[in-house]
Amino acid sequence: MSVKIYMIFALLIAGVGAVSVFVLIWRILNPPEAAEAIADLEARQIKSTSSFARLKPHENIRDRFALFILDTFKLQKKLEDMCMLLGSPTKPQPVDILFHKIIFALVLPIIFGIIFGPVFFFIMIPIGFIVPDLQVKVQIQRRQQELMGNFASTVDLAALVIESGLDYMTAFERIVKIAKKKTLLEVEIEKTLNETKLGYSRREALERFAARTGVQDIRSFVGLIVQSDELGTSLVDLLRNFSVDLRFRRLNKAEKLAAQASTKMLIPLFIFIFPVVFIMMLSPMIADFFKPGARPF
Repeated sequence: MSVKIYMIFALLIAGVGAVSVFVLIWRILNPPEAAEAIADLEARQIKSTSSFARLKPHENIRDRFALFILDTFKLQKKLEDMCMLLGSPTKPQPVDILFHKIIFALVLPIIFGIIFGPVFFFIMIPIGFIVPDLQVKVQIQRRQQELMGNFASTVDLAALVIESGLDYMTAFERIVKIAKKKTLLEVEIEKTLNETKLGYSRREALERFAARTGVQDIRSFVGLIVQSDELGTSLVDLLRNFSVDLRFRRLNKAEKLAAQASTKMLIPLFIFIFPVVFIMMLSPMIADFFKPGARPF
């Protein structure tokens, strides 16, 4: 029992040393940026309204350590962008993702170090720090796929409503109103409409819509609308051509996935099906071979 306690204690000391070396190398490769000017009121307001304002470094050591990690690795913008691509949910907020990264970076090395040895302890520190990012990226990809589920149909419907004589913002509002059950795309469009009512210009609201989704097709869609608004070109023709191109690219992607399916099926065939078939074919022969007096020689 004492040996195990000594091993855990040694791993903790080694972990602190490894983290210190890691932070030192990171600081050498990434020199600190210039301090923020006191007159930069906008930057201070953004920082005060961020979820990181919950950190109280003067009250507890946990928040002090979290703020140290945040400033050392310059994670604030990255975590806020990830949370925005998630749709700015109540949970997790950027500060919650930061705490998840710290917990995984501390817990995973201890578990793997005790089970597999000290070598895995040092390997799992950076891996544990990255694991929450991978989880969030998977959620972002699922959200983006859901956004693109009925995007082409929404573009067609917008072109049809605009052709009837309405401008594109009124067309979007009509699409949101007639929806029996709002999809994720329609929820994002409704947010864009609300932002225009709060004082954002149409262009700013559309650009924020594209930034929240993070999908290239939606960025192109917003670019078409902004270009048509500035140049006065026909938006209906642009949207119809865009919708045709979007469906064509989706069809090509589906054909590529279908062509890759036969190749991907070889892996489970070789691992699960072929061995079973060989066992069923050869098992009677092997059983006869080991029977007394039944050998062919």
